[in-house]
Amino acid sequence: MPLTGRSSTVGLGINMGNVRQAIAMVRWNFLGFYRNPRVILAFLFSFVLCFFLSDRALMVADYYDAPMQAVEPFIWTFGDATSILLCSLLLILLFIDLPKLSPFTPYMLMRTRKGLWLLSQFIYIFLVTAGYILYVFLVTSLLCMQKTYAGNLWSRTAALFAYSSMGDKFAVPSTVKVMESTTPLGCSLQMVLLLICYALNLSFFMLYFQMKMGKKAGVAAGLAYSLFGFLLDPDTLAQLLHKEEYEMFLVRRITGWISPLNHATYGMHDFGYDVLPSVGQSCLLFLLLLGVMAFCSFHALKRYNFNSFTGEM
Repeated sequence: MPLTGRSSTVGLGINMGNVRQAIAMVRWNFLGFYRNPRVILAFLFSFVLCFFLSDRALMVADYYDAPMQAVEPFIWTFGDATSILLCSLLLILLFIDLPKLSPFTPYMLMRTRKGLWLLSQFIYIFLVTAGYILYVFLVTSLLCMQKTYAGNLWSRTAALFAYSSMGDKFAVPSTVKVMESTTPLGCSLQMVLLLICYALNLSFFMLYFQMKMGKKAGVAAGLAYSLFGFLLDPDTLAQLLHKEEYEMFLVRRITGWISPLNHATYGMHDFGYDVLPSVGQSCLLFLLLLGVMAFCSFHALKRYNFNSFTGEM
């Protein structure tokens, strides 16, 4: 789709000229995406990660011959902070080349405004991130489909994990408070939303530092963002501070509010009797952080160096 001239746009107002330009630039960003070795490796590694993590629940279901609800493997696989962290780290590999530069970039900047070009980068990040999380969701469910059913009711396997010590033994995050507060489908949809919000914040954080200080700084920022969440995990802090479980109530409350990784972890939310953020509050906080990162990125765009257009397509 050809880019229209600058005269058809006024600022970043919503009109058909802006929409056509944004769509054309997003489509250009996706050229070669599915043949890119980094993209293939990222999705391949995520498949392997889902295989190893979901194997825990599948092993118990096989042993007790107890079927699972179709989305429960995803809930158990990505219901703890460590699994979410490992899954999100692969996004650094996907977005290591942000912002997307190519020999076509000077032409796009001549035909449109820089702000609209950056907006197309945001749309590209959102589509890739949402597609990646949905891919993880589908892979995790499909790997266990021989032991699953479609009804929106918690399974006997979930009850085994929640009402006994088996969940802790196999590191499966199934708890009574989750089962009593929502259905499997509702729980999985909220988890997907939290994962997308967390991954978008990680991606926008990388984009800002890549535009401000270069690609190496962007990768370092992504790793630092992940390390910050890992160090503020209550279980990690308990080991570092040599605290007992009964001493971790206040620490768990504080880290539940200030750690992005804990905001992305479904079990670290308020279910009516915890002093923790609700899922809605976490999503709102993620959106506010996204707004701040977008504002900072638009500000960094004014001083961004467009002299070199050797980015990988």
